[in-house]
Amino acid sequence: MDARASDTAPPAAGSQRTGEPGTLTRLGRRVWGGAKRFLKAAFNFDRVLGYALLAALFVVYAWNPYPVEFLRLKTFDMYQRVKPRPIPPPEKKPVTIIDLDEASLSEIGQWPWPRNTIAQLVQNLFQMGAVVVAFDMVFAEPDRMNPKDIAKALAGIDDETRDKLAKLKGNDEVFAEVIKKTRVVLGQVGYWEQLNTQKGPPVKKSVAERKLTKNPAPPLQLHLPNFPSLVRNIPVLEQAAANPNGGHGIFSLEPEIDGIIRRVPLLFAYDGHVFPALSIEMLRVAFQRQTTLANYNELGMVSVGVTPQFIIPTDARGRTWPYFSRSDKAKYVPAKDVLAGTAKSELIKGKLTILGTSAVGLLDIRAVPTEPIIPGVEVHAQLIEVAANQAYLFRPAYMDGAELMLILVGGLLMIVLVPWVGAKWTVLLFLAIASGAGATSWFLFAGIDIGPLPLVGGFKFDGRLLFDAGFAIISILFLYTVLTYMSYAREETQRRQTRDAFSKYLSPDMVARVAANPGELKLGGEQRDMTLLFLDVRGFTTISEQFTPVGLTGLINKLLTPLTDKILEHLGTVDKYMGDAIMSFWNAPLDDPKHARHACTAAMEMMKLMEPLNVKLEAEAIADGRKHVPLKIGIGVNSGPAVVGNMGSEQRFDYSCLGDTVNTASRLEGQSKAYGVNIVIGPVTRSSVPEFATLELDRLQVKGKTQALQIFTLLGDETMRQDPGFAKLEQTHDEMIKVYRAQKWDEAKQKMAICRKLCLPFYDMGGFYDLYEERIEEYKVNPLAADWNGVYVATSK
Repeated sequence: MDARASDTAPPAAGSQRTGEPGTLTRLGRRVWGGAKRFLKAAFNFDRVLGYALLAALFVVYAWNPYPVEFLRLKTFDMYQRVKPRPIPPPEKKPVTIIDLDEASLSEIGQWPWPRNTIAQLVQNLFQMGAVVVAFDMVFAEPDRMNPKDIAKALAGIDDETRDKLAKLKGNDEVFAEVIKKTRVVLGQVGYWEQLNTQKGPPVKKSVAERKLTKNPAPPLQLHLPNFPSLVRNIPVLEQAAANPNGGHGIFSLEPEIDGIIRRVPLLFAYDGHVFPALSIEMLRVAFQRQTTLANYNELGMVSVGVTPQFIIPTDARGRTWPYFSRSDKAKYVPAKDVLAGTAKSELIKGKLTILGTSAVGLLDIRAVPTEPIIPGVEVHAQLIEVAANQAYLFRPAYMDGAELMLILVGGLLMIVLVPWVGAKWTVLLFLAIASGAGATSWFLFAGIDIGPLPLVGGFKFDGRLLFDAGFAIISILFLYTVLTYMSYAREETQRRQTRDAFSKYLSPDMVARVAANPGELKLGGEQRDMTLLFLDVRGFTTISEQFTPVGLTGLINKLLTPLTDKILEHLGTVDKYMGDAIMSFWNAPLDDPKHARHACTAAMEMMKLMEPLNVKLEAEAIADGRKHVPLKIGIGVNSGPAVVGNMGSEQRFDYSCLGDTVNTASRLEGQSKAYGVNIVIGPVTRSSVPEFATLELDRLQVKGKTQALQIFTLLGDETMRQDPGFAKLEQTHDEMIKVYRAQKWDEAKQKMAICRKLCLPFYDMGGFYDLYEERIEEYKVNPLAADWNGVYVATSK
């Protein structure tokens, strides 16, 4: 027993071991099957296209073409317009602009002024306590009012006078002497065109370079805005400003492609040398530093240090991004007031002053994010004000990484979710991402000040960080739109297949509805306020005798096709064709608030089609050698509640309508011939189109009904309704109906005679008046009851 047991034990164990690979195989198959389903879903056509578009958007971001940069800059401009930098109080304004305004030019004279006048202006400024005087202009030519130049120019003076004038000190020398004794910064201007200007380094080197990296770095000049030409002051002034207390600065600005000044260069390169901007040189002179420090690394500029504590951050090209305020007229002082000594001392004392112009004629007008028109001199003044208050805008390098991460995360969410949960729900996620990114961008710029709050205290962030959410939002929206379109295109293909399958036996509107929602393929309906139109060809039996069956079919098609087009043109639905008749309705399956008007308009236009159609058919009849019988149609229109929906059996149904409103519309069409008119409409329809020309026909009790119905004929549109001739006809017609119901037969006939004359030649009502005259003759023979209510009981449909 033990031996047999031991003999059988190994196979049992072996059978368990052979079962383990089978279990692992099944598990592996499930894992592999799940992996294949995941890969199929993750890399279907829509998502692969999404991945490709996402990669393309990364390339566009790195390329940074003008439209992308333009959108980014305009976003930051909008932020500054919405929340401009607050204008500081007077005690925190470091700069005053000495303005060559229109009033100063009018009083002192046209520009340029004599240099001795400018020298006097400088002296007055320093006497009032100015710290620095700078010029947002360049004195590139000698003063034309120098005495020796006047002596040469004047004719007819004696030699003695000429010699005396020549020995007088020139205006340029007077100005230069003032510059030597004071802290004056002269302006220089760079030109983007090659001019015959002085080459070489600055007269006074005031910029020192400091490399912040041990790695090899290109020369600093390669990173800076570089001018082909530099216009300097005349030598006597240039040398005078090179004194230990003076300086030179370039006042050129570098607009963006759209002409707006956003980033201001602090350093420039010319002829292999580095030159400071006017604002930086003013700060250096004000702080009485020998040089400013240009800090750079292998990627470009990093900052400009005026003092160890006063450091201005820059981008790689040496530009800083000022946080602009609105234009501040309070920092402007007219130059004439300085010359007259009447300027307010508190605007000058302890201030850096800069002489510039707001006069339009001197062409120094710029645009900044907060102002479409601003004097160029205020750009320099605002830059110094920004530097003094440390109110720069920052766009650190890590912002690029943050924006790319937003594109990546948002894009992947769209790629994953749009094909999965659909566009309707994913748009909510997109709106959340877009609003969150936009809010983050705004708060990084505007800052936030919370508190103090219980327990957690307060929090304040000054902001001024520039984070561009615009391109990321547009990128995510682009992916959402493309993926949504792909889903829509796929669904539209399915709808088209559905339409192809059902179009053989469903109306076009019903096909569209079924294609949009196949679940509606069931019996049932809904009650709606509708307008029904029935149309029938009069005397069709006589007409059909003129044709073979094939010819008759062609005739019917020639008639029904243009009539159907008019119904569809005015938003109607053709329910069915009944031989030579058409049944159509409005306000189903699609809502049509003006369904009565559209039905009436279609009816009138169908009537207009009959004359040219009969002309065409008569020509065909003459060509075929047969008799032509003109086609005439009658139309009945009625409005009211009706049940509309899928009518029929489980095997076959159609989209149709039923109800008393439908039956009445059919009865009205049948009465059009009896009343001698083309179009008969019900009372609800008539009240819905008061702007149309209608006339009352009768109080009619149609066959199968117990209640009387007031019926009308439709003659024309608004134009006819407003015609004075129709107004007169309507009044006389209504009077005729009134006396008719009062059984005043002779008076009614008199009114009808007048109506017949008023109808000519525009209104076809002769058959109607013939009918009423026949009735009157009959009623004279067979009088009605005295209490007759004016109702006529129809004996046929």
